[in-house]
Amino acid sequence: MLLNGNWSQGCSFVCRSRNLTDRVSGCRVPQITLHEEMEKIMGKRSVLRWPLGLWVAFLLVACLRLGAEAATITDADGRTVRFDQPFRRIVSLYAAHTENCFALGLDQEVIGVGRTDDYPPAKVAVRPRFSYREDAERIIAARPDLVLVRPMISRGYPAFIDKLRRAGIVTVSLQPRSVEEMFAYWRTLGLLTGRQEAAEEMIRRFQEGLAAIRRRVATVAEKERKRVYFEAIHRKMKTFSPTSMAIFCLEAAGGINVAADARSVRATNIAAYGKERILARGEEIDVFLAQVGRMNRVTREQILAEPGFTAIKAVRRGAVYLIDERLVSRPTLRLLLGIERIASLLYPSLALDGAAG
Repeated sequence: MLLNGNWSQGCSFVCRSRNLTDRVSGCRVPQITLHEEMEKIMGKRSVLRWPLGLWVAFLLVACLRLGAEAATITDADGRTVRFDQPFRRIVSLYAAHTENCFALGLDQEVIGVGRTDDYPPAKVAVRPRFSYREDAERIIAARPDLVLVRPMISRGYPAFIDKLRRAGIVTVSLQPRSVEEMFAYWRTLGLLTGRQEAAEEMIRRFQEGLAAIRRRVATVAEKERKRVYFEAIHRKMKTFSPTSMAIFCLEAAGGINVAADARSVRATNIAAYGKERILARGEEIDVFLAQVGRMNRVTREQILAEPGFTAIKAVRRGAVYLIDERLVSRPTLRLLLGIERIASLLYPSLALDGAAG
C-alpha cells in the first residue's frame, strides 16, 4: 500500500465490502484488500458478521500496523512518499534509473524503460519503450505501481506526471548531483524496491574500486599532474560545475580542473564558461577533454579546427580527447570505468584498465 503525505495527520477509512480505501491528506490512494489480512488475524469465520466493535478494533490495529511498517522517502521535487511494501512493477524513464535498477537485480520488476535507455543492452532491448512526450495512457495501460523519472521530466511535463498520479500510479523524481548524493540515491532505489542490501553492495563496490584507482594515481608526482579543461557542451562553450560527477571523475583520475572557478547554471552539473575565458587559460591547459554523446555531439576534428583554439596548448600539441558522456555523467557504477579511462588518457603508463575490478 502507498501513503502520500504525513502519517501523523491520521487516517480516514472507507469500507466497501472486502476492500479498504485509504485517504491521507486528501489524497486517494490504491485500495487494500483486507479479507486475507482479516482471516490471518481472526481465522476463517465470516468477517461480514463481525459486530461493529470488532470492526473498529480491527481498523485501529490495521492503522497502527501500517504506520509502523511504512517506509518514507522524499524525492528531488520535495514530495514525500510512504509505502509499506516494495514496488514490483516499475517503469523507468531515465537511463541512469534503468541501469541502476538492473544493477540492483530488478530483472523481473522492471516492466518498461525509456525510449533512449541503452544499458545493459540485452535487458533494455526486450522491454517495452515509453516516453514522457507521449500520452500517459500507454504507461497507465501497462499497470505499473511505480514510475521513476528525473526533475527535468517532473518539472517540464507536469500534466504527464499529474495524469499518472491521478491514475493511482506512484511517480518518484530522483537525480543526484554529486557522488555523495549518488550513494543516497542508490539507497533510495534500494528502499523503494526492497533491495537495500544490493544497494549497500553497490556502494561498497564503488568505494573499493575508487580506492584501487586512487592508489595507482597516487604514484604520479604532483608536479607531473595534468591540467585539464573538461568540456560539457562545445557549441555553448560550457564546462562542468566543480561539484559535478564529471569533475569528480577527472580529479579522481589525477587531473587538475583549470575551470575550477566555473559556476553552475540553474543548479545543474553544467557551468557556463565561454570561449574568452577558455582562451585566456590556453597556456595552462595540458589536456583538452570533452564528453561526447547526446548532450555534446562533437568530434575531435571540430575541436582542433575551432577558430582561436590554437591559443590552447593542448590543441597545438594534439592532446585532445573524447570520453563517452555515459561514463562521467550518469550516477551509476560505470563512473569507475570513466575514471579509469580518464586516468589512462592522462597517464598512459599507469595501465589502469581493470584496476577497479
